[in-house]
Amino acid sequence: MPERAVTRIRLQRTVPSADVWHRLTAGIVGTALAATLVSCSSGDSTVAKTPQPTTTAAPATSAPPPPPSATPPPPPPPPPADPCAVDLAASAIAQAVSDLPRDPRSNQGWYPVPVAGNYNECAQLSAVIVRANTNAENPNTRAVMFHLGKYIPTGVPDTYGFNNVDTSQSTGDTVALGYVNGLGMQSVVKFRWNGNGVELIGNG
Repeated sequence: MPERAVTRIRLQRTVPSADVWHRLTAGIVGTALAATLVSCSSGDSTVAKTPQPTTTAAPATSAPPPPPSATPPPPPPPPPADPCAVDLAASAIAQAVSDLPRDPRSNQGWYPVPVAGNYNECAQLSAVIVRANTNAENPNTRAVMFHLGKYIPTGVPDTYGFNNVDTSQSTGDTVALGYVNGLGMQSVVKFRWNGNGVELIGNG
């Protein structure tokens, strides 16, 4: 075989044909396109999966409660009782009545709650009227006298039969006691503290 013919045959075998180039080119383009699609798909997936930033609303703050109103101060304590005021509920009265001898008419003791009086701790002489502790229709009554609030147990004239204290005629050292006389009229007898004891000073 001539040398030129051999060379041509070799060239034909070594140089790819146009069809081969077309197929190669198409394959390369297809591979590149596939790679591009994969890249885009991966990028889209990444973008889709990336969380979007969110804005959290700040919680609403409520206004602080108003301060509590000031507590009003307590009322002032009541003033102390006036020791010089008339006090017919004084414990000294009940104690004195319990020490009295029995009523000579009923032989009963005396009811400790006065029916009248002007007892106070400041008077030189004050008195209360008590009645016999009996259910009789007209129980006996008597006066009980006090000096500066203290019971006077002795040295007192007979005080049976008195039924009230006439405060209009009584003073700091004098007590005017009322009674019903034999004519059924109200009369008054005055007693005075003389510095040492009680004395009768006359009728009113």
